[in-house]
Amino acid sequence: MHTDLFTIEELKGLMQSQGDTCVSVLMPTRHTTSEALQNPIRFKNLLRQAQSMLAEVNHPDPSALLDPAEELLDDRDFWRHQGNGLAAYLTAGFFHCYRVPFELAEMVVVSDRFHLKPLLRLLMADDRFYLLALSQNEIRLFECTRHTVSEVELEGIPESLAEALRYDEPERQLQYQTRTPQRPGRRAAVFHGHGGGAETSKDDILRYFQTIDRGLQQFLPDGRVPLVLAGVEYLFSIYRQSNTFPFLMDKGVPGNPEGLKGEELHRQAWEIVAPVFDRAKRDEIDRFHALAGAGKASDDFQEVLDAAHYGRVATLFLSVGVEIWGNYDENGGTITLHEEAQPGDQDLLDLAAAQTIMTGGTVYTVEAEEAPGEGPLAAIFRW
Repeated sequence: MHTDLFTIEELKGLMQSQGDTCVSVLMPTRHTTSEALQNPIRFKNLLRQAQSMLAEVNHPDPSALLDPAEELLDDRDFWRHQGNGLAAYLTAGFFHCYRVPFELAEMVVVSDRFHLKPLLRLLMADDRFYLLALSQNEIRLFECTRHTVSEVELEGIPESLAEALRYDEPERQLQYQTRTPQRPGRRAAVFHGHGGGAETSKDDILRYFQTIDRGLQQFLPDGRVPLVLAGVEYLFSIYRQSNTFPFLMDKGVPGNPEGLKGEELHRQAWEIVAPVFDRAKRDEIDRFHALAGAGKASDDFQEVLDAAHYGRVATLFLSVGVEIWGNYDENGGTITLHEEAQPGDQDLLDLAAAQTIMTGGTVYTVEAEEAPGEGPLAAIFRW
């Protein structure tokens, strides 16, 4: 299987695979024609590396474990539709790929757990947001980070007001007149209105947006991830009446988004969410310093790992670009560290972050100069 959607439920499923031999293959993917041809070649080389690593840990049949990934090498359609990074996870009877909107460092990890930290960025609180471009003629949803924007393929959601009301009484269909879409592959309709005039139009738009809101629940993630609207301001107030997503931003990107590329909308949306991200992180860092002296926050590696294991971490801070390889004994809490990754090792920062997110905590990445503690991780505890 392969998908673009990485949710907390997906994370929980991957975490439950612990105990078996787990192979994690991560790589950047390219888009230009000449570079894109190298994607399956690079993936094949990483699978050869994984096979060697499986042999080192005496896996009984490395080829059988990697066979599902090998089959992707000849799947041209799969390689034509890539994001900026690809993560593949394999264990006995299980194979799943995730296409992600940001670049991943090339890496192969063989352990008793999957290496999930690179994908945890999709569930972290410090730069991920969604952008919903609204109009009566089309709906587009973008998954965004500080530097990337990727359109989400929406299935089961009406693409236009006319489509949303398709099964209403026949005379209502006389209100709509099809026109040529502004972008290839898109349907468009002009709302003319009759009878109640503007009020009738507003009621129909509200019903349309209520349908959109229900449909978006399968695409919008768990956790505190902001949603920014883009559209003419008249539509903002109507959409807010239908919205049930708890983290809809007060401000939106004004103007008709039809015909605008995702990158253009992203630049304006980032100006809205950036101060929110920065303020939330600063507030949590200040809270860490206020609570550290009372025993409710710590940068002690052992203490934080234990707290994450038992679901005590409310907020976790991770240093950017740091990996701590070793093992954590969940029964006794014993930590074994290695300077470099050994067969069977896991990134212990990955473990702390995954367990924090799974238990409803918030994870922030921090640069060395802004880290609230002295080590590579620090935490605020629930109790």
